[in-house]
Amino acid sequence: MASTDDDRRPKYQRIADSLRVAIQSGEYGPGDRLPGENELMAAHGVARMTARQALSVLKDEGLAESRKGAGVFVRAFRPLRRRGIQRLAQEQWGSGRSIWSADVENRTLVVDQVAVSEEEAEERIGAVLDLSAEDSVCVRRRRFVLDGKPVLLATSYLPTSVVAGSAITQEDTGPGGTYARLAELGYKPVHFREEIRSRMPTRDEADQLSISAGTPVILICRTAFADEGRPVEINEMTLDAASYILEYDFDA
Repeated sequence: MASTDDDRRPKYQRIADSLRVAIQSGEYGPGDRLPGENELMAAHGVARMTARQALSVLKDEGLAESRKGAGVFVRAFRPLRRRGIQRLAQEQWGSGRSIWSADVENRTLVVDQVAVSEEEAEERIGAVLDLSAEDSVCVRRRRFVLDGKPVLLATSYLPTSVVAGSAITQEDTGPGGTYARLAELGYKPVHFREEIRSRMPTRDEADQLSISAGTPVILICRTAFADEGRPVEINEMTLDAASYILEYDFDA
């Protein structure tokens, strides 16, 4: 009897496939412990490394997570639905609400790392913000944690000449955040552009987002423009791909 394509696939991939099906069918629910290496070795007649690779596939896909000393469990974290258009509407930040409130519903969001500094603008940043060589930028670096899970790293760049002395240079920018403060300064954002791509994480990104090196990240670079097309902010975001659903809802 001729072998099928599935038969020719590495054993660890076939084991991962069977576990994935079991997760998707509900045999293993959120938070359930998956069979460990010893159990997989006995059930499938494979070496420990093969069993370990199978579990690593599920962890890299964001379906499972390791708990030190306890085993590998079905990931209980519910992906965040990022509503790319609604979250940036003026009625959102203009009324004092965080743009995150369009996404998180009643879940707990914490910004647990905030650093604000004035720095020399990198050439690529200066080019987009239309800065001269001697101009500096206000840099805001943050890490966002949802339901105890780090999901996003964000770095914003704003012209120092625009934001100097404002709440934007403080850790807490106040109700409505950066965009509400820009509006107060006379630079209300009226247009946004987002560019999206994906890659594997750097070691530092993997550590900060608490993901394995095999889990991809989504990169979103957003530029905010005030009247007459003036760029006033660049926000470079790194998202845990397994933690997000990107939703764009617009009329034809």
